[in-house]
Amino acid sequence: MGTVRMSFKLPQRENTGYSGRQFNAWETTMTWWGWMVLGAVLLGAELFAIDAQFYLVFLGVSAALVGLGGLLGIEMAEWVQWTAFAVLSLISFFTFRKALYDKIRGGMVGFKATLSGNTVHIPDDLASGAETRAEFRGTKWTVRNVGANTISGGSTARVVRSEGLTLHVEAE
Repeated sequence: MGTVRMSFKLPQRENTGYSGRQFNAWETTMTWWGWMVLGAVLLGAELFAIDAQFYLVFLGVSAALVGLGGLLGIEMAEWVQWTAFAVLSLISFFTFRKALYDKIRGGMVGFKATLSGNTVHIPDDLASGAETRAEFRGTKWTVRNVGANTISGGSTARVVRSEGLTLHVEAE
């Protein structure tokens, strides 16, 4: 019995790119879904793992926009894609990031970043250097009179500074 050998040769193609054109290093393109994946990873990292103050959000949106352009059939060389990504990122950083970050992370209306300057209701007479407990922003605080005058019960006092859970106040 003889052995039968079968062989075949795959057709050889010239070095061509995705579209069948002649390969040119200056005209290569990153696929649109690659940009979409990059955008999703950056958005996911910002939203679920890293607090980068919205920088990764705008990088992710910019990558998704470049990917959307590729999906819609806009053919760009790879260097054009990277340049568009960089330009879109910078424009969004300087145009939208601060306003959006302040709106989302800025805090509630009526609350200041520091406690100084706020007023607190003093329930009992408070001599100079004395302490009492008072409600402020929904919780009980220790309030210390650092002014020279006694603060009468039922009046309000101005917060000068805070140390931990102690408010240092003066009469208004």
